[in-house]
Amino acid sequence: MVQINERGVNVAVLGATGQVGMVMRRVLAERNFPVKNLRFMASARSAGQVLEWQGHEVPVEDVAQADLSGIDIAIFSAGGGTSKVWAPKFAEAGAIVIDNSSQWRMHDNVPLVVAEVNPEDLDEIPAGIVANPNCTTMAIMPVMKPLADKFGLKRLIVSSYQAVSGAGRAGVEQLMNEAAAAIEQGADKLVFGGDAITFPEPTKVVRTIAFNEVPFIGAIVDDGSEETDEEQKLRNESRKILHLPDLKASCTCVRVGVFTAHGMSVNAEFEQDVTPDEARAVLSVAPAVELVDIPTAQLAAGKTPSFVGRIRQDQAVDGHKGLALFVTNDNLRKGAALNAIELAEIVAQKHFADQL
Repeated sequence: MVQINERGVNVAVLGATGQVGMVMRRVLAERNFPVKNLRFMASARSAGQVLEWQGHEVPVEDVAQADLSGIDIAIFSAGGGTSKVWAPKFAEAGAIVIDNSSQWRMHDNVPLVVAEVNPEDLDEIPAGIVANPNCTTMAIMPVMKPLADKFGLKRLIVSSYQAVSGAGRAGVEQLMNEAAAAIEQGADKLVFGGDAITFPEPTKVVRTIAFNEVPFIGAIVDDGSEETDEEQKLRNESRKILHLPDLKASCTCVRVGVFTAHGMSVNAEFEQDVTPDEARAVLSVAPAVELVDIPTAQLAAGKTPSFVGRIRQDQAVDGHKGLALFVTNDNLRKGAALNAIELAEIVAQKHFADQL
């Protein structure tokens, strides 16, 4: 471990060399997180690297060989399989784990938290594990929470437009390789589409993603619904985060040829009447939300808020009980790394205040 400050919490980042891990390291520094001792961990393949952090050189440890004692907060971005194995081991060694995977989200004894929405759920952490929501859920929760509190949320229908970085580096590389191949063959052919362009075989996204939309993310759930697990996450996680166990929700997840930032088209039905102007008034003072006319992926990339716009009455809902709106959010920043660091900040204040 590397000592950073005289006081603070002892922090470990598992998956430090990955795409989200890189953003986590940056956000820890940006927010001046109260780090006393810092450790970076990864698989044996990445161990041995030395990463710079705020003027300190921090070696990357092989988690399988690491001594887990003395860690206060461990921030995970290493996939569900890795988390399933290592989160209980870190917790047993005394750490509180902030996990970015889907592994623990729906466990009853694991809080699932968006920092601005339900921080009170971190008062008790019975298993020593805290779950970070899915990036699509994360993006709309700061928008839906204040609206739900004010008008009573009854139903959500969401279509997501998800960037390739949500599929990791392999998704980004697929888009880059396909786009390069298309450009090399000539822009004129792109207009005609179809078989005019010969694209490389897909390597991560299930179909060609360059200049395309692919309405399939994740794997089909074996329950007869024909939904993917990515689509079910939004319903199940929204219910848990908002404490609305009977919320009706449906989602269609679409991968699009965008590098960073997800978009969500949201149709929401409420218990009480709500006009677009009333919704804007509520959202104008909501934390982690920014009102704009036209929210786009380029606007959200590299930024923290959930950008919301195109707010209008939902014409498919009787009376004034429905709203249609669009949200964009950086899936790597707030959608993964930033919320994890914000949860670690709350945990530090609630559970390690005497060390700060």
